[in-house]
Amino acid sequence: MNDISSDVTVLLDPGDDAAVTRAALAGHAPTAGCVTVHPTPGTTSDRYFAHDLLAALGKPARLPGFPDARAPVWEAATAWLAALPVRRLTVLRAHLLTRTRLQRLLDLRAFTRAHLVLVCHRSRPTAALRDALTGVPHRLVEASSAGGLLAGAAVPGPGQPAAPQRAAGRWITMPALERLADWDGEGHCIGCVPPPIRWRYRTRPRPRSSETGAEIARRIHGVTAHPRLAAVLAAAVFTGAAGQQLGTARLADWREDDSTLALHDPLGQIDGCATHPVPAWATVFLRRSPLHPPHPCTRRTCAHSSRGAPWPASARRTGPASPTPAEH
Repeated sequence: MNDISSDVTVLLDPGDDAAVTRAALAGHAPTAGCVTVHPTPGTTSDRYFAHDLLAALGKPARLPGFPDARAPVWEAATAWLAALPVRRLTVLRAHLLTRTRLQRLLDLRAFTRAHLVLVCHRSRPTAALRDALTGVPHRLVEASSAGGLLAGAAVPGPGQPAAPQRAAGRWITMPALERLADWDGEGHCIGCVPPPIRWRYRTRPRPRSSETGAEIARRIHGVTAHPRLAAVLAAAVFTGAAGQQLGTARLADWREDDSTLALHDPLGQIDGCATHPVPAWATVFLRRSPLHPPHPCTRRTCAHSSRGAPWPASARRTGPASPTPAEH
């Protein structure tokens, strides 16, 4: 890909050339870091636009655990764009975007450092676009001289590896669904750095082939737009931990450089506090998507819990990502 700079490009297409739209859509490749969004005609709210972004990423429309009108769709879209990560975000029909939508896009660009390409099917930027870009470094490019600006990347990225045909449609057993543990009291150890898991009291989860890992990732990507639910499902597969123990993970417990995730069991009822290795296919789900609720409380009875983290009820309702029983 030749457009990984973190700037803004306004692509002017005054003739509304179908070839430009085809090129933008052909360059859509989320697994390679290129996303093209075609906003739904007739909509103006930023909420609808967030759903357009999630749809472009292959996510379902609903976020489990939230009413549709209050679902944090922009937070979900931002988390996924940063986690994949997306290096180029192309938006068609940019001349129809409201100031609010344009500001949302600029905020996304600032957070994800993605190259934002706004395709304006006019001879010059609209007033809303000019106002939004005031003080923002950007460049104007004519469609006739765009070159490979809209081309997709040739090498797929690690975000959503394609699974082989033989893996699709087969059941994938999740050990966490076969066992539950319940306790009251502290759900997290302050300052705890656990040792590697020793598997003294339960069976080690069966190793997954690369094909199975790719299929698990594909199913989780397609079954939920909720970043934390996706992270919980992925962690349940590679740790075999029950939902209550998964809920003890905090941001400091996920170490991407070491590819490890620490889970806590302060009462020693299951594994004790232990660190689990994270397989490559699961990294994208843990990145930017911590399993814990976004507040500093440590007690499971915290008044914020039902609002901040709709687990494990949502996870139990959704279950494994579209499980379809043979292990391979």
